[in-house]
Order: sequence, then C-alpha cells, then structure tokens
Amino acid sequence: MAGLSPRLPLRRDAQDGYLLNKDFKDLVQQNFKMLMLTNPGERIMDPDFGIGLRTFLFEQNTPGTCSQIESKIRSQVGMYLPYLRIVNIRFDQPLEINNMAGNLLSIKVKYFIEPLQIEADIAFEFDFNLDNIPTLI
Repeated sequence: MAGLSPRLPLRRDAQDGYLLNKDFKDLVQQNFKMLMLTNPGERIMDPDFGIGLRTFLFEQNTPGTCSQIESKIRSQVGMYLPYLRIVNIRFDQPLEINNMAGNLLSIKVKYFIEPLQIEADIAFEFDFNLDNIPTLI
C-alpha cells in the first residue's frame, strides 16, 4: 500500500522499505510534532518556521513562560497548519517528587483537524533538571 509520507524518524520496514504514514491523522500529528520541535531558523528557506520548544529549556518555569509558549503555538499553527483549530493548551506540573516539581513540565495540546472532522492531541514532557530533550507521549 502506498503511503502519504515517510514516518519520522526513518525506520526500515519489510513491507514498504521504510515506515510510512498511511492515514491523514498520523500525517497531521507528525507535521504538528515537527512544528513544535523545530527551532526558528532551522528550516532551510523558511527562517520563521518552528516553535522551538527546546529554546525554553533554560527559561524559568513560570506562568509567563507558559504564556509565551502558548502564544507561539497558536501563531505558528495559524500560519503553518491552518487546517487545525487549537481546542486547548494545558501546562501541567506533576506533584512534588523528591523536591523536583519545579523542574518538570508537561504540555498537552488538544486540536481539531477541520477537514477530517476529528479531534486529536499531542503531548510533550520536559525535564528541566536533566537536560532531556522533550519527548512525545
């Protein structure tokens, strides 16, 4: 079966050669993930593309920082993924575990894919204490 795009990161697949995104929901999820993790200036020929979540790793974990992240998500989605409607952006900090609650942050974005008429979500967790790269849940 033909796919819509290669699934990133690239991985071998016995059936298609490489794993492929075979439905539009997966493709939208991957595009949103790329928008979230790409730093502005990283994409060739489009220096404005990307939210750059990694650039916030060393910022203070405050409501102001969360507001900046939310603003960037909304503006970038409006510009590069206009077929999405952001339903909700939630910032969570887990309960205090060994005095590390201030170093952990979870971002959950619920969105609606207008052409497909389906709702989906994407989540990232940051560990500011260990310099971990954000992970997709």
